[in-house]
Amino acid sequence: MSNVVDIRKADDPRDVIHRAVALLAEGELVGFPTETFYALAAHSLKPKAVERLQQATNGVAVRRYSLAVKGSQEALDYVPAMPELGRRLTRRCWPGPVTLRFEISDDGGLLTSLPSETKAAVVERGNLEIRVPDHDVVQHVLRLMPAPLVVPTESARDSLAATSAEEISEQFGDRLAMIIDDGSCRYGESSSTVSVTDNIWELVDPGVVSEIMIRRLASEVYLFVCTGNTCRSPLAEGVFRKLLAKRLECSEDDLADRGFVAASAGIAAMPGAAASPESVAVAAGAGIDLSAHTSQPAGNRLLDQADYIFTMTRSHAEAIRAQRPDLAGRIQLLSRDEADIPDPIGCGPAEYERCMREITRHMQVIVDAIEVP
Repeated sequence: MSNVVDIRKADDPRDVIHRAVALLAEGELVGFPTETFYALAAHSLKPKAVERLQQATNGVAVRRYSLAVKGSQEALDYVPAMPELGRRLTRRCWPGPVTLRFEISDDGGLLTSLPSETKAAVVERGNLEIRVPDHDVVQHVLRLMPAPLVVPTESARDSLAATSAEEISEQFGDRLAMIIDDGSCRYGESSSTVSVTDNIWELVDPGVVSEIMIRRLASEVYLFVCTGNTCRSPLAEGVFRKLLAKRLECSEDDLADRGFVAASAGIAAMPGAAASPESVAVAAGAGIDLSAHTSQPAGNRLLDQADYIFTMTRSHAEAIRAQRPDLAGRIQLLSRDEADIPDPIGCGPAEYERCMREITRHMQVIVDAIEVP
């Protein structure tokens, strides 16, 4: 039988991780826990190991193989021409139980540097499937690897569905040099496989993440940012929802199903504050309900999810760029005149009315420019 090592009982779990990495480097196969099933893995730079992986899994009707990578940036190394929708899904789905399928372009990036045996295994009809498992064991191993792992692509139609170390050991026995046992898998259901071509996605194999959830994850996220997230940015979010719903001829509740999500935040916001009474009143006059609004800070997780970040002032934009220079291409001023929208707080109803008019004027231009299906 395979050498099953319970990482939960190890004196130092790092020793188990290092041993697994060493075995992979020697061309051995290793079994890992993931959030879905236990997976067999081979080093992508070891062609003999990839061939043994294919031989081992032929008996359990595995149809395809994927690259398991560290994260979104490494995925771009292998799919440099990844469309914007693909990049969006990598940000929102990974690490997690979603395998993404991409067409291979003429510029194959680091894919061209992989052994021919590996490319033959992972490229099917011009497509490459990539996954970032959401499990600490695999994540630690991948961080120490010079290249991705090759793993079977999970599918509800396949019979490779081991949810414990004992099950994968029974299936593959001595063909695995080591199995890392970390108990039962979180989901015990296959990863969802989503094909992305240009800016169109299709659920190829159903799994943990439903089609409805994929649709929402694929949505364009518009984030509106001010200081405290109690005045200008809630108004901007509300106006955006209203104008876009009118353009799409749907309800605001249906915007996410149509592929659009709006949110607001503040660079110095305290979480949980209500919108200011003046903002609630001026919004109500335009048929917008801000009574349920609660403030939130513009933290990294929220910024990562946003496709478009509209700030009320230059100082807001500069603050975000200073914190996250990698997001510079997503940040722009809400004002189409590139002027600041002044903070109306403490200035009375007339200033709130003026602020509302300015936000609405600029937002109409933004909404009219959105490409809709």
